[in-house]
Formats: sequence, C-alpha cells, structure tokens
Amino acid sequence: MTTLTIVKPAPEAPTAPSLDKIWFTRCPVPTATGLAYKLGWLADEFAGEKLPVETLQDLAGSELRRHHYDHQLPALIREGGNLLAIGARAQGAPTRLVGLTWIDEYQAIIVRPDSGIHSPADLKGRRLALPTWSDHPIPSHQRGSSISRGMSLHGYKGALAAAGLTLDDVQLVEVDTGRSNRPSGDDAGRSGGLSRLWSLDALADGDIDAVYVKGASAVDAAGELGLEVGINLDKLPDRRFRVNNGTPRPITVHESLIEDHFDILVRFLYQTLRAAEWARTNLAGVRAVLEAETRGSAAAVSEAYGDEALRNLHPTLDDERLALFEQQKKFTWVHGFSERDFSLDEWVDERPLAAARKLLAERI
Repeated sequence: MTTLTIVKPAPEAPTAPSLDKIWFTRCPVPTATGLAYKLGWLADEFAGEKLPVETLQDLAGSELRRHHYDHQLPALIREGGNLLAIGARAQGAPTRLVGLTWIDEYQAIIVRPDSGIHSPADLKGRRLALPTWSDHPIPSHQRGSSISRGMSLHGYKGALAAAGLTLDDVQLVEVDTGRSNRPSGDDAGRSGGLSRLWSLDALADGDIDAVYVKGASAVDAAGELGLEVGINLDKLPDRRFRVNNGTPRPITVHESLIEDHFDILVRFLYQTLRAAEWARTNLAGVRAVLEAETRGSAAAVSEAYGDEALRNLHPTLDDERLALFEQQKKFTWVHGFSERDFSLDEWVDERPLAAARKLLAERI
C-alpha cells in the first residue's frame, strides 16, 4: 500500500511594507542632516530608486507636521530636541535612538544692561522667568511639548549648579508667553515671536531679572530690545552644566525603519556623516546654510556657533554623550516633562550608525 505524503508549502515570510518616501525633520539649529539636505546629497543618494526625501518643515499647515512631536510616522528620521524625543518615547512611541550630537548653540541668560548679573553666582535671589506649560490639544503631550519651560528650567539649574547654588536660591516667576507652543513657520524667525517665546518683553519691562534663551535668532531678538547677555552658558567649563534640550541632540527613528528598511537608514546616516566631514573644511559654506536653517542673521550665526562646534557635527553614541543624555532623561522625569522613566540602554540601537561609518570609510 502506497502512503501519500502531502507536503505543505512553507509559509511565506511577511513582506516588508513598501517605502515610497523618506521623511526627516530637524529643528532650526546646526545639524549635519540639514546640511546634507541643503547640499542636495540626500536627494542624490536615493534618486536612482525614485525615492524622494522630504522634510516636515516644508509642509506648512500639513497634518503630518505633528509627527515632529509624536514620532508616529514610520518613515521618519528625526534629528531634533530631546524633550520631544524623550516625551514621545515615554508615551510609548515605537522609536529607537540611533545617534547623538553635541552642538553648543548659544545658551545664554539674558539681562538688562544695569542688572549687575555677570556670572552664575549673581543669580542668587533674582527673579528668573519660567514660561508656563504649553496648552497642547492632546493633554498627555503637554509635558514633552512644553519646550520653552523645560529649556529654561534646566538652563537655570545648570547655571546655578556651576556656582554651587540650586533652584531654591532663586525666585522662579511663571510668565505666560502668549503662545500655545513653540512658534512655527515664518513666525519662528521674527523677533516678535521670539520675544514672546522667551519672555524678553517682560524682562525689558522690569517684571523679571533674567531670561534663559537659546539660538542665533534669540541673540538678534534680545539685541533689538536693548538687552544683553549676562551669562554665556556655553562658556561654562563642565558640559554637565550645559545639558539641555539640544545638548545632547538625539537622532531617533521609528522601529519599522530599522527592521524593514535598514539599508535605507544606513545610507541616510552615511550622507549625514559625509556632510559633517564636509563641514570641517567648509565653515563659510556651513554658515551660509545656517542663516536659513537657524533663521538668524549672519552676525548672530557667527556669534552663536563657533568654528569648533561646526567642525563637530558628527553623531556618535559614545559613553560621554550617553551619560549626558541620561542626565537629561532623568531631569525630564523628575521635573514632570515626561510621563515615565524608561531604560536608555533598551532605547539605543548602535547598528545603523556603525554601518553608516563603515560605508563612509568604503566610499572615501
């Protein structure tokens, strides 16, 4: 008797979802990603596959722009402030941390010329502006998106720590910035919008004694109001005192981009590393790009971003940056800017950046 054996075909492996576009988003600060985009290198890298590279910043009024905040777009690569990245992860966003940059981007304590505030120790007993919490349409996202409040609080904490002081040694004055969130689009580059964002008007009027600001365009806005830098936080010798929303600045991606399109991500990061290498010997070209990227004047860009910073736009995952990022993650949780704490080790994925470095070495 012949036995008939029926062999069932092996189940087909699930097909990775197709990718018809690469999205990336960055903040108006110096980034190698922004440079690679402006130089046309990202478009060139994927032109053969007819795979366009687009940035959320170019989508005025689009619903997709919210993904800069919540990171729920699978094809998104985000190089932006860590308050939103940490906040999204704490809310359960399926992201992975693939790189960290450190760019001293002009963190400063702004004062009136007659304030007598010239060093961190001079802040003792003074009234420091603390922006109100954001009025976010999604209540659970209020914490991570209260960016000006988070930056200000950590800026003051770092400055005070440099003088052996704490937040208990100053008077924090809650100031309504008149905005539901950070300015966007053209408004982000206008001194009026920045004056409200950073409470510069309240400082000029004498209601407070000092304001934390960050960035080239903030330098312009303060100068227009006759205000000056009392403390340049970038000059503080210990990086621990300069940890904030952009220091370190994370590159995060949706997990599906790693799992389903690893090669695409590696090539994107390769162009980022290539742009960082280009910046080392093309500082004039970098600054020309940054005037548009940061929405600041040529003078403000020159004052805010030193040569050494612009020569070191490369993302890494070295031990020092990870330790400083852990400090920021802890700050966001302790001070209520993230929903919960979580493991940094479980968030990090070193593979894409390591592969991008190898590709850079092969193509040089």
